[in-house]
Order: sequence, then C-alpha cells, then structure tokens
Amino acid sequence: MKAAIWHGRRDVRIESVPEPPPPPWGQVQVKVAWCGICGTDLHEYEGGPLYIPLESPHSLTGVQAPVIIGHEMSGEVTAVGDGVEGLAPGDRVAACPIIGCGECRWCRSGSMAQCDRVAFLGTSWTGGALAERLNLNAYQCYRLGDSISDEIGALVEPFSATVRAIVQSGAGVHDNIAIVGAGPIGLMSLMAARIVGVKRVVAFEVAERRIEAARRCGADAVINPAAQDALHATLEMTDGQGFDVVIECAGQPATVLMAGRLTRTRGRLVIMGVFEKPTALDLTDIVFREKIISGSMSGYGLYDETIQMMTDPRFRGDVLISDRIGLDDLVGKGYYGLLNEKDRHVKILVRPE
Repeated sequence: MKAAIWHGRRDVRIESVPEPPPPPWGQVQVKVAWCGICGTDLHEYEGGPLYIPLESPHSLTGVQAPVIIGHEMSGEVTAVGDGVEGLAPGDRVAACPIIGCGECRWCRSGSMAQCDRVAFLGTSWTGGALAERLNLNAYQCYRLGDSISDEIGALVEPFSATVRAIVQSGAGVHDNIAIVGAGPIGLMSLMAARIVGVKRVVAFEVAERRIEAARRCGADAVINPAAQDALHATLEMTDGQGFDVVIECAGQPATVLMAGRLTRTRGRLVIMGVFEKPTALDLTDIVFREKIISGSMSGYGLYDETIQMMTDPRFRGDVLISDRIGLDDLVGKGYYGLLNEKDRHVKILVRPE
C-alpha cells in the first residue's frame, strides 16, 4: 500500500509499504477515508523533528524515524482484534491520536494526553493516517453518526482540540474572546466559542481568505494586525480592558507576544500554537496584571461531545475545507499550498489511495 513517510526535515516521501498485520488484542484495523493536513505536520516538515523520535526509539512504542505520518483521520473499521467490544467491521470512525502507557498517574486519572510516555498517531505509532490502512487501539476510535460525513469526520480530531481549549479557558456567556490566527485551528476555536455561547468573538488574522472565513464562521469582528494597531483596536472594543479570554492559534513569536498583550488584567491566555523554537512573552505585563497562561494540547476525553457539537449548524465544515487531494500530491499541492498560498487555503484533506 502507499503511505507518506517522514524521513527528515523537508523530506517526506510517498512510498510503498507493507499492509498492516491483522489487528492484535485490543486493536482494530481501519481503512482511511480522509486525512487532514495538520499545522503540526507542517511544523514537522519545515522545522522538525518536534515529536518524531529521531535519535532513539520511542520509549513506549519503539517507533523511530522514518515514520508514517498523519493523524486527523476518518475511516471504516475492516477488522477487529480479540478483546474489542463496541466496534465491528463496517463502523465509520474518527480517531484520537493519543496513545498512553496506561500505568502513570495521568493515565490512571483519565488524562492520557499528559502521559509521561505519551505516543501519538502519525509521529510515534506503528502506523499513520496518511496511508491506506492502519491498526489502532480500540479506545482511540469513536463512531460517527450518519449525519457526519467522512470528510467532516476527518475534522473531529482538530475540532476536539479547540473544544478542549475553550472548556479549559472557562469561557462563558459573559466573556469577550479573541482568537489569534484564523487558520484551521483558529476558525474551529471561533466556532467552538460560538457554539458554547460566549458573549463576543473577535478574530485576528492577516490573510484575506482567512479573514473572510472568520466572518463566515461567526466572528463579531476581524482585526488585521498588519493594517491596524491590534492593541488599540482591542482597547476600543473592550472599554479599555482587553479580552477576558485569548486563544493563541498561530504559533508564531509575534502572535503569542501580541496575544499576551491583548489579554485583560487577570484574564486567561490559552496557547494552542506549536512553536519550533522557544518564544518570548512580555513577562512584566503578565506579572503586574496577574494574567493566567495555560497550554492546551489535544481534545482527549471530549470526542463524544465534539462529535455532537459538529451537528450544530454553526459548525461550518464547508468553510474549512478548501481542497481535496490524493496522496501523491501531499507535498507538491498540500504542503506547498498551506505554507505559501494562505489566501487560497484553510484546510486540505488527503484521500490516501
């Protein structure tokens, strides 16, 4: 079968690899329908390895580069291993990329995403979703209802991450929220905030295609920091206070610095962006105004709620998906388009056949 293999920085190849073996105990085999290209995939391509084990095998899975990449997936169960309950061949599923040890305090307390030895589908697992088939732990698979198409199913994983960020921020009906970066994660954060029912959502974005997408996804306002003073505009629209909650989704040094400054006194900054290098915040501002900062990684534990939220008409999958390509076009069209044509693309889906 064909698969996308990460060999090194800027070195992803489409190669022929063996079919996965029959699923072992506790696992299922899935035929992939669609896989989204994630911002993390782009960071691994441009500046990795960030999460891919390169120098030594992963301590939990034994996986080491080169690896099959891809994790934002939907597909159909084709085989079920011993010990699996609740899944059967023919079930349509979305997958959670988190694989935990099952033994550490985080796994035992229901926070597998924080596992001391956590592994991820597409970076440190035995298969990846940019392949025709793969084996997954049954606990990673969540059934999709008839109202969720395979294409929308490939958006469950990234949307779950934004749902978790909104939940973690404590945002409520009286809060003004800023979304910094209106790429796929930013737009999904915007939609999650809208569905949860916050008071006002403002997006910050410079690419015209994404500015328009933010408006279509329900932003009350969109500010282009390249064309106007972001802090001045923020103070004007928040009575000089700043935003109650800021979700940073762009993963750039300038955007996280700006996000910190847009947050009000004792407000909450949630960082979702992935950074290739250590990045600065205005710590004097953080200290003197007692701002609260947290990171948010993955949507582990919220998949069922996420799938239900995606049936809400305010979830606009049609706005997010800007292209559909085959596996052979992953780098030339997919990576190139998302890295260099941001005025054309938001989310690109890949059919790995």
